[in-house]
Amino acid sequence: MTGYDAIVVGAGHNGLAAAVLLQKAGLRTVCLDSKLYAGGMASTVELFDGYQFEIAGSVQFPTAPVVRQELGLDTLPTIDLDVMSVALRGVGDDPMVQYSDPIKLFTHLNEVHGADAVNGMAGLMGWAQAPTRALGRFEAGAPPKSIDEMYACATNEFERSAIDDMLFGSVTDVLDRYLPDREKHGALRGSMTVLAVNTLYRGPATPGSAAALAFGLGVPDGDTMQMKKLRGGIGALTAHLADLLTSQGGEVRLRSKVDEILVADGRVTGVRIESGETLAAPIVISAVAPDLTVNELVDPGALPADIRERYARIDHRGSYLQMHFALDEAPEFAAPYEALNDPSMQASIGIFCTPEEVQQQWEDCRRGIVPADPTVVFQIPSQNDPDLAPEGKHAASAFALWFPIEGDVDYGAAKVEMGQRVIDKITRLAPNFERSISRHTTFTPRHMGVMFGAPGGDYCHGLFHAQQVGPNRPGPKGYLGQPLPIQGLYLASTGCHGGPGITFIPGYNAARAALDDAGR
Repeated sequence: MTGYDAIVVGAGHNGLAAAVLLQKAGLRTVCLDSKLYAGGMASTVELFDGYQFEIAGSVQFPTAPVVRQELGLDTLPTIDLDVMSVALRGVGDDPMVQYSDPIKLFTHLNEVHGADAVNGMAGLMGWAQAPTRALGRFEAGAPPKSIDEMYACATNEFERSAIDDMLFGSVTDVLDRYLPDREKHGALRGSMTVLAVNTLYRGPATPGSAAALAFGLGVPDGDTMQMKKLRGGIGALTAHLADLLTSQGGEVRLRSKVDEILVADGRVTGVRIESGETLAAPIVISAVAPDLTVNELVDPGALPADIRERYARIDHRGSYLQMHFALDEAPEFAAPYEALNDPSMQASIGIFCTPEEVQQQWEDCRRGIVPADPTVVFQIPSQNDPDLAPEGKHAASAFALWFPIEGDVDYGAAKVEMGQRVIDKITRLAPNFERSISRHTTFTPRHMGVMFGAPGGDYCHGLFHAQQVGPNRPGPKGYLGQPLPIQGLYLASTGCHGGPGITFIPGYNAARAALDDAGR
């Protein structure tokens, strides 16, 4: 038996963040992971010789200033992108260019898409402010809010109405109010739709889907930080945390799958790993999905049935396709999209469908139908970070909705069919794309679940449906009003309050709770 002051299960971004904070506070900490590398779904991985890919996460989200400071995140080398993303429908429309400079962005919106687009985006950002506070999006160290506490965040009737929208309204409801021109604002509406529904198994017209839109639009009060691209890919973020942990005297142990979190007399005593080795500690922080922690890693006899049943109801229906390509040459976009051949435009290209089309595609996928024209987000990070691919070559990735996961679906055939439709959609705009592919691989939710232990392939560890936010998303000690009755056990997964996304708040919150309880 090996003894520690604290054990963290899972070396993704939240697990590493928690381990760093515990070690910095003077607790001898080990972070365990079953995989061959640390970082989890915030990793940069060499899938083909010389080609490196961001497997899941690809940008650093706006993060609470205290979290950035304590984890040293502002020291990481970033790629100065003039353009963060481009949105288009691929029907000859004018692309919507998201410039990093807000003045350039709103000038572009005004000149190309009209004053109503500027006013609509300003209205959306204003609408999101109260829901952002109600969700506690950037409140590091704070517990989830009750419904009453959410409404108490409103300072006037407009803000109260926005919180109503967030809890009970749909993405389409909100977009129809601020960007009502379905044709003129089609790409912008499509972009906002995917910002929301990529964390859901819901169409954008589904009541309650607006919570995900508010979460995606949130920015810290008084903070201008935007999403960032990191040099070396998103894995640079978790590599930084792993290095920080070990430099402080902590440990990262890979290929160490935890089979059980040990509990005696109502408190944790350590963990047992697959090899049979037992590690002892009075603090265990689990950064794997909350329901896996409660129902698979803890002896059922240590928890009441009602708690185990509540966690078992967490919705994990991932419905997407992710593809990674080794390219012999960069895509060459044809008229009228020649402007996209500028490498600065290729960090992220969204080839979007309208919200109405996305809704229909979701309804179709529930019947086992592969979308004929899937929404695609296409990235070529090696254009701006050439070390990710061999000289003269490129590494590219695509993410698409919706992959059918219900009913009698031939999973393998659906994977091939949808993958080809993604390739076809990109090739319609860049005719050399398909012939430039030397190798590619396709991941479905099932693949992602096996690779990363994400139930159902759900990279949110709990989809951001309205019934899985606020008091219905666990904090570090469990659900509001229904804490886990095990001393020393804390939850730090992205499925906890503060997630989803690369926010670090679940890991920060779990470490803070553990340190507070330990009087540190």
